[in-house]
Amino acid sequence: MENYTIVLFVLGVMVLLSALADKIKIASPIVLICTGIAIGFLPGMPGLAIDPRIIFLLFLPPLLYDAAFNISSEGFRQNLSTISSLAIGLVFLTTAGIAVIAHYCIPGMSWPLSFVLGSILAATDAVAAISITKNLGLSPNTSVILEGESLINDASALVAYRFAVAAVTGAVFFWWRASLVFLGLMAGGFLIGMLMGKVLTYLLRAVRSHPMCVLSLTILTPFITYLLAETLHCSGVIAVVVLGFGISRLSAARFPEEIRQQSKTIWEMIVFMLNGLIFILIGLEFPIVARSIDPHLFLPYTGYALLITVAALILRMWRVFIQKGSLQRAFNSKRRKGSRRAIPESILLDARESLIISWSGMRGIMSLAIAIALPATLDSGRSFPMRSDIIFISTVVVLITIVGQGLLLPVIIKRVRGSAVMPRSQ
Repeated sequence: MENYTIVLFVLGVMVLLSALADKIKIASPIVLICTGIAIGFLPGMPGLAIDPRIIFLLFLPPLLYDAAFNISSEGFRQNLSTISSLAIGLVFLTTAGIAVIAHYCIPGMSWPLSFVLGSILAATDAVAAISITKNLGLSPNTSVILEGESLINDASALVAYRFAVAAVTGAVFFWWRASLVFLGLMAGGFLIGMLMGKVLTYLLRAVRSHPMCVLSLTILTPFITYLLAETLHCSGVIAVVVLGFGISRLSAARFPEEIRQQSKTIWEMIVFMLNGLIFILIGLEFPIVARSIDPHLFLPYTGYALLITVAALILRMWRVFIQKGSLQRAFNSKRRKGSRRAIPESILLDARESLIISWSGMRGIMSLAIAIALPATLDSGRSFPMRSDIIFISTVVVLITIVGQGLLLPVIIKRVRGSAVMPRSQ
């Protein structure tokens, strides 16, 4: 009953703070996180620890489904090269980069533990970036890239995390095995998403004369799809994303306008509540993890978190600008050859878009959830080494990226917009 009361209180605070954030012109994620931290440090305030299973089963499916449902399928297809380079290649690159820094900078951090920390912080959270920039008029191309990246990168990070945790237990790591597992998870998730999309299509046709049944099925199916895929040891993330793409096409072609409007209203409310709750929970979690480590380690670990944040930002910026150059060279080459399959000029990145995409690489609830999901003990019965340290550093990185980068992101967008128009490099 006590936790139930706290949840109701948190939800009420979240709704009011979201309205306040709009009035004071500060992004709601920043206001919610700071308020969550303040509430968590109140004397006598019982801790409201995040249960990773709740994040994976309650938050992830609807947020992924809604993002996949609403993203431009044509924009996603055209930007697939950029999206995959960030959601797959950059995730593994960031895992390795953070691991190197952690191993050589943090005392006692072995290579397996360093890769655990790297995999936790490898995936970015576009929910934070989009929430912060929703009123700043990002270009459609930039929004599609950020949202598309977030649809896939969780799957990549979870694979890296699984192998890193296994390495801590003494399992031998093989690149070829990891690659096969990754491909199997992606392919399995894709097939399950396709299958569930066809099943849902059939069911919706059967109950199309009952709007409430149609709406209820579209709400339930993402949860069922995610759970089924995970039970079959496939990627629940990819399964839900594929489901969202499929039902989006079905909705545009077959759903009556009334049902589409009702569905849009319901999903907007669900996403608003879940997004707001996510950010305030991140803030509430910080006092809990802060109390779990030696106070003397607070400042050094905060410094390590800042170093990791800067390194991850540099890696992301390097990868984004590399992709910018690759797209431009491909465009110029195919245009000179007169290829009919030349990439459209609309997906080329200029320096301003590249800078915004780079700075939007914030960490969020997924990083925090998989950090907290670290096992308390190993198979041998020993405690998981440096578990509290990893969770604390991960939490601080999440806070730095959302609050720090979040406060500066609107400034950067306004500055690059106010500067002279930069022509695309030729």
